[in-house]
Formats: sequence, structure tokens, C-alpha cells
Amino acid sequence: MTRPEAAETGSSRRRFLIGGALAGAAGVTVGLRATLPASADEGQPGGHEHGHGGGVAGPTFRKGGTVDHAANGFNPTAILRDFDYGTVSRTADGRVLREWEIYAADEEIEIAPGVRFPAWTFNSRIPGPTLRCTEGDRLRVKFTNGSAHPHTMHFHGIHPADMDGVPGSGAGVIAPGGSTVYEFDAEPFGLHLYHCHVGPLAEHIARGLYGTFIVDPPQPRPRADELVMVMHGFNTTFDGEGNQLYAVNGIPFHYMHEPVRVRRGELVRVYLVNTLEYDPINSFHLHGNFFDYYPTGTRLEPSEFTDTVVQAQGQRGICEIRFKHPGQFMFHAHKSEFAELGWMGMFEVTE
Repeated sequence: MTRPEAAETGSSRRRFLIGGALAGAAGVTVGLRATLPASADEGQPGGHEHGHGGGVAGPTFRKGGTVDHAANGFNPTAILRDFDYGTVSRTADGRVLREWEIYAADEEIEIAPGVRFPAWTFNSRIPGPTLRCTEGDRLRVKFTNGSAHPHTMHFHGIHPADMDGVPGSGAGVIAPGGSTVYEFDAEPFGLHLYHCHVGPLAEHIARGLYGTFIVDPPQPRPRADELVMVMHGFNTTFDGEGNQLYAVNGIPFHYMHEPVRVRRGELVRVYLVNTLEYDPINSFHLHGNFFDYYPTGTRLEPSEFTDTVVQAQGQRGICEIRFKHPGQFMFHAHKSEFAELGWMGMFEVTE
């Protein structure tokens, strides 16, 4: 495919200006090579401003400026607690059968005020739907490729080789307009993910083709307010040299505009997944609190009690928190660059 040229001025990796990101995501100017509306100077928050090195930067994050979630077709606040258990029935031998219909689609998504990104998606959202089941369930996923590009669905977990969703195995690569069915047993219990596995793999993931796959243990975990947080980024220059924006659940800075509301003393369980492409590691840091951490969620005992965890791409883990005090507590990547470019939010703890 033809890739847009990288931005012409400033750092070859970032090309951005930062200003006041920690103050409610206000005043952040990002130099982006993405699809901009013709009226970007007139109708969008911030218009164009000159950045470092004399280059022209893109639209800005002004205080209160947000993307059009309705036009995008998804809202990161809803994604937090949106678990898709599929259509449930029983097999002839009495086992639970869960079925889903997942499609790939090319979508233009507004990822920052006035900045539109040509995404490749599962079910027209970033991240794709959170598929949830219980260990031992039979799973059947009908995948239809409505994109203009070839795709697959590759699930982390244990399954037969012909259900692996990779080229040369089973149904192999699914061409545009094609479909296939992935069917396997849910194992092991834990926090997993799924993503496209077609080359160039980095681009297929970076464009948005990923989602969370939760397999609950046979005996459920303790009742909690459960949240899904998928960490990722946007390489808006399409040069494969790092990212210009970072986010959780699709939209940079979203949880600064709409803090995550939880209750003091209630158990909060965060399913944390890292799908960040082009950067080697990501991290999660919570202010003013500590949490129990369960790597991959495949054990029922935590590995540590901490306020910061580091994950490479594809790694994931469960964070369990009880907020002792009311108020607002920041969470963000403990890499300042990522935080200042979108990977930060707030918990709002109430009585």
C-alpha cells in the first residue's frame, strides 16, 4: 500500500509540541500527518499553529475539546464496562456454547479534535469487543472480512493449530469479502487478547485490529466493579517510527475529560492489556493507591502489591484496587512522553 509521507519538519519520531497536558489535557498541540478536514483552521478546536522547527502542527487539544463519539460509533467510557458474552446455547452433550459474529471494517475515526485516522477495526471500534466466557466453554466465532485488506483473528490461549488464525494454517488469510469460523474450547482461564495476524503484522495491529479475550475461572473471582483498559497508540505518520498519540480504549486523554467513576472501599478489577505497536514497552501507574497484580490472570494469587506495572506488547494482567480515600486520582503511563501525548486519565472516587 502507499504510505503517506512523514511530516517534513521537527523530530523524525515525534513532531509535536506539548503544552499543559497535565492540566486537564488542555493546550496540547500535536503535529500529525492524518486526514484533516478542509475546514480544520476554521471549525476545529485550535486550528493550525506553528510548532518547533518551523513546521506546521495539527489541531490542538483545547480545554473541553473532545472528539465526536457518536460519529465514531463508540465511546471509551462505555468500553470500560462492555463485556460481550456472545449468544449462549448448549451443545448436544450439554456444554455451554458461546457464539459471536465479528467483522473487520475500514473506518475513519476521529482520534483527536479535528484529526481523523484511517483505522482497520473489529466491529467498527478500537479496541474490538471484549469477548468473555468461562473456562471449558465451547467457543464459535464467525469472522467476516468487510475490509479492503486481508485479515485474520488470532486468539491467545490454547487451541488446535488450524484455529490459530495465521497464514498457512486452517482457513489461513481471509480475503476481503470472505469469512471463516474459529471454534475451540476456552482455556486456560485468564486475561488474553486477540488480534489480526496478517503481514505486515505491525501495521495491522497499529491500525486497530485488536481486542480483549477474558476466560473466567470455573469458580468466579470475587464480585467487583470490573473495567477493561487496552493500552495502544497511533502512528499518524505511517512511518513505523514510534507513535504521535497514545491512548487507552481508543481516544487519547478521554478519561481526563470523563474520569472513571468508582466507589470508595469497593473492589475494582482492571483488566489491563498492552497492544502498543512501534514502542517496546508500556506501563500503568496509579496515583495515591496500590493494587494487587495478577500477571496474565492465570493464577488466583497476586504476584505483587504495587502502584506501577510494566508490560511488553501482548502482555496483560489484572489489577485489583480498593480506594481508601475519595477524590480524583490520576493514572497514566509511567513514561512522561506517553502520558503527555494522551495516555493519562483520572479515577473519580465517591462515597
